[in-house]
Amino acid sequence: MKISILLPYKENFSPEYAGAVSLFVKDTVKISSFKKNITVFGNTSYKKGFNIKYYNLNLKKKFLNSTSKLYVQSFLDVEKKRKSDLIEIHNRPLYARHIHKEINTNLILYYHNDPLSMSGSKSDDDRLFLLSKCRFIIVISEWIKNRFIKDLKINDVLLKKIIVIPHSTNKIKSLDIVNKKKKIIIFVGKLNSQKGYDIFGKVIIKILNKNVNWQSIVVGDEEREKHFFDHPRLDVKGFIEHNKVIKLFEKSSIAVVPSRWEEPLGRTGLEASSRGCATIVSNRGGLPETITNGIILKKLDENELFKQIQILIDNKILRRKLQILSIKNFKLDHKIITKKIDKVRLMINKTFHFNVDRKSKLKIIHITNFNQRYFGRLHFNTGTRINNGLIRLGHNILSLSDRDLITFAKSIKDYSGANFLNNLIEKTINNFKPDLVIFGHADKINSQMLDDMKSKYNRLKIAQWFLDPLSKKGPDYFKNKSRILDKDKLIDASFITTDPDALDFNIKNSFFMPNPCDSALDNLKIFNKTPQNDVFYAISHGVHRGILREGKLDERELFIKKLLRYCKDINFDIYGMFNIQPVWGEEFLSNLSNSKMGLNLSRGKPVKYYSSDRMAQLIGNGILTFIHKDTKYDNFFSNKEIIFYNDILDLSEKLKKYKNDDKQRRIIAKNGWNKYHKYFNSNIVAKFIIEKTLGINSKFYWEK
Repeated sequence: MKISILLPYKENFSPEYAGAVSLFVKDTVKISSFKKNITVFGNTSYKKGFNIKYYNLNLKKKFLNSTSKLYVQSFLDVEKKRKSDLIEIHNRPLYARHIHKEINTNLILYYHNDPLSMSGSKSDDDRLFLLSKCRFIIVISEWIKNRFIKDLKINDVLLKKIIVIPHSTNKIKSLDIVNKKKKIIIFVGKLNSQKGYDIFGKVIIKILNKNVNWQSIVVGDEEREKHFFDHPRLDVKGFIEHNKVIKLFEKSSIAVVPSRWEEPLGRTGLEASSRGCATIVSNRGGLPETITNGIILKKLDENELFKQIQILIDNKILRRKLQILSIKNFKLDHKIITKKIDKVRLMINKTFHFNVDRKSKLKIIHITNFNQRYFGRLHFNTGTRINNGLIRLGHNILSLSDRDLITFAKSIKDYSGANFLNNLIEKTINNFKPDLVIFGHADKINSQMLDDMKSKYNRLKIAQWFLDPLSKKGPDYFKNKSRILDKDKLIDASFITTDPDALDFNIKNSFFMPNPCDSALDNLKIFNKTPQNDVFYAISHGVHRGILREGKLDERELFIKKLLRYCKDINFDIYGMFNIQPVWGEEFLSNLSNSKMGLNLSRGKPVKYYSSDRMAQLIGNGILTFIHKDTKYDNFFSNKEIIFYNDILDLSEKLKKYKNDDKQRRIIAKNGWNKYHKYFNSNIVAKFIIEKTLGINSKFYWEK
């Protein structure tokens, strides 16, 4: 599993001035079982690193542009090529929102600070959004978790997505360190009032004056707030490298963390405890969670702090007991914490990846219009063909007819039936837990519902197939373009009956899909018959009502009128125009079988590879089929299998030719039938949809 870790902007991922987030990432990545697949992304001016894969995001700053936005966009530019399986975002909820908008992948958001104080998670809606879009929210203390869920009404499923994993340090194995302790009281942190340094400074002067054998060390700095305390046995060292701080904890007997600030956790407390210090902490935020055996101040003031320090100085037995128990009971070790993080990653890895090859049997939900409400009249459709192919491949197929469900579920409260449909699909996914969802023309499926399902089941793949014209040269261009792109971000693969390169817009991971024939539906073998009529042509006005729509004029009618004038000696059998009602189902097949030739004429100007599903019905049933050369189907078929024409005059001449050459008519129609059933059948097209969606590298006949 490829993992990217994004640090906060200007978080120095370097020993020279490492913050708490950098230390947490460094310490856990170094010993992670996923280490080889992890890259840390950041922006820092420090060159000395941690011997971990690191990518420095250099920004080209623009006037009036937010540096944080530029930083995230710089990361996205890299990530869109890198395509990580998991992105871990530290301490910046706004980053998570922006990344989710641009990339569909697993997200983990880490909180090292109070969520209610951070842009992007202050409001209830913000936090609910993050819970729904992130696979997990990792917080470093129970206190942060309680802040995150404050006032939220969430169920147990969402609550389980919030996992407490504290910061860590390496554990001292030997208790001998206790015997080497010196009479040192240590303070580590920013030298400001929020960290309680002003209180500590006043108290430590009194302590040192009273206890002449003791000394104190202060580590830290502060540019914005100045507090000066001076004593011969008070050593204010300023900022020093982290490994040197750890050495000072090992020498010190007492550590003091008197924060006024609601500490999210507090590294000082846990690091001091890990090194066997008798540790005093204030009762603020997550500080009490950093120590197993120590003193928690009931009241944060000079008198109380002085009292507790003096008790530890005077009571050597108590001091030594706390030091020993702090080491013995310390649980926040790097190995323990890293295993917890890797366990979360492993949960994602198991749900994201599943072993799949050409022999795998999948659970698939296929959603399209099966037209059950029309009592079989519209049974012979592409949805049925693809469904048959999926079943014949041996997969576990759960079929849902979206239009039928909507029709039967309409109510006053749910006028369109869409709410019922999406609720049904969501519950079906939750129960069936499919590997793949395929839908065709299911426009009422809600993007948000699909997004929620992909967030919940990240191994889930989604594909769509689409038969309608998408070229500017064809009808309903803007409407169809909007439909195909409606869920584009959530779709793993799209399958269209036009060459994607012929379009003036991009559909993510799109493939040309031929209209499939099906051995169970398309089996007439008209080339073996001696039909009465010469040319069959039918269009489908009023598909759902079953009769012609009044006032509806199709541009193909003009073409056919003109063609009839050129072909006066040819007997046409025409449906769906000239006030002749369209035909469906068995009536369609019966009339089709009574003609020698069929015209495959789609709406709009010819476009590379586009054809309506009528093509599969014609060639698939063995009728000699005529199609415009500009469709480029001569890339797949020769003139010994399909008849290609250049214009209406060329078409009329070729219709006359094959009307009078019945032998060639039969041979060519049979050749076309054989090739179409061999390469463009529903089993192969269904296999194509599955393998391309799952990323299986394979080639199909029409991809040559």
